[in-house]
Amino acid sequence: MRAALIYYVAASLDGYIARPDGSVDWLEPIEASGDDHGFQAFYDSVDGLLMGRATYETILAFGGDWPYPSKPCIVLTRSDMSPAAPAVQISHDTPAQAIEQLTTAGCKRIWLVGGGSLAGTCYSAGLLDELVVSFIPLLLGAGIPMFATGLGRRLQLREQRSFPTGVVQLHYQLLPEAETP
Repeated sequence: MRAALIYYVAASLDGYIARPDGSVDWLEPIEASGDDHGFQAFYDSVDGLLMGRATYETILAFGGDWPYPSKPCIVLTRSDMSPAAPAVQISHDTPAQAIEQLTTAGCKRIWLVGGGSLAGTCYSAGLLDELVVSFIPLLLGAGIPMFATGLGRRLQLREQRSFPTGVVQLHYQLLPEAETP
C-alpha cells in the first residue's frame, strides 16, 4: 500500500500560492503573528516530503540550514541540482515513482510541499489523497495557482478551522474517481 500524499499549502483567497515572480512575501504578516496555524502538528504527522524544483529553490533562497533535516525529501526536477542536505534527494523520476521510493523507505504520510504544477500533476494522476489549504485573507489578483492543472475531482470536507489572524483552514479528503460525478 502506498503512502498517503497530502498537499498542505497556504493560498490567497483567490487561489494563488505565490506572486507571479514566485515571491511569498505576502505570507510574512501571518508568519509574524506567532500562530503556527497547526503547522507543527501537521509536520509531526508526516514522515516524508515531495516537492518541485521551484519550491525547493524558494526554500533555499530563504537562507540558513535546511528546514526539514529529519525527514526524507525528494525534489522532482528535470535540472541538474545539488541536494541542500543529506535528507534531500534530487530526482528526475515521475511523482508516482518518487512516492513509491518514499513508501519503500517506510513513509506512511508524505507532505506535497509544492508547487502548483507538481500538485496539479499529482492531482490529475490520482495520487493526491488529502488537501489542507490555509486561505490567507488577501487577494493577490495574479500569481502561481494552487493547482496548475487537473481540476474535476470531488472533495469531502473533513475539518475546518478559523484563526484570529483571519486564516481559514480547510482539510479535504479527495474522493476516488468512481465517486466523482
